[in-house]
Amino acid sequence: MKRNLKNAAIILIVMCLTGCGYNSLQQQDEAVSKAWSDVESTLQRRADLIPNLVATVKGYASHEKDTLEGVIQARSKASQIQLTSKDLSDPKAMAQLREAQGQLSSSLSRLMVLVERYPDLKANQNFLDLQTQLEGTENRINVARQRYNAAVETFNSSIRSFPYNLTNNFLLHLKHKEYFKADEAAQKVPVVKF
Repeated sequence: MKRNLKNAAIILIVMCLTGCGYNSLQQQDEAVSKAWSDVESTLQRRADLIPNLVATVKGYASHEKDTLEGVIQARSKASQIQLTSKDLSDPKAMAQLREAQGQLSSSLSRLMVLVERYPDLKANQNFLDLQTQLEGTENRINVARQRYNAAVETFNSSIRSFPYNLTNNFLLHLKHKEYFKADEAAQKVPVVKF
């Protein structure tokens, strides 16, 4: 009788645990980490393309040293910020990354404005190929950010919903993840001057 009661208790515990979301929360946490890795991968691709772009422009616009050095410095700063999956819950770390990536995007925009002054450069096939790759990479970055935010939304909703919130509070202690937000400068309308 004791043995049957013990087996029934074990079966009841196992049945309760299958509905508590323990495995689902673990999978969602991994999905957030994977989505973040995709964002980092596309940011790295952009960082890898920039030296080639700068070298190509440098050949045509060697006297535009300040703009080119600005791109190089912004790339260096953006490449130095590395976040781990634990940092995804830290608003300050995410803000630093956003700021560095925003500065890099801004310096790339200035570089593209500079390119407008050099018609021969705009017709150069190497430059056109690099520009196309950079545009494609920017699109990939946007898609990766959207997928990351979707994974964060699912995860954050789960750790706040019953019964998963109980599982998280008593067993896992997973923290809320930060969304990837636009840089503050992105909210301003760009000024185009001719």
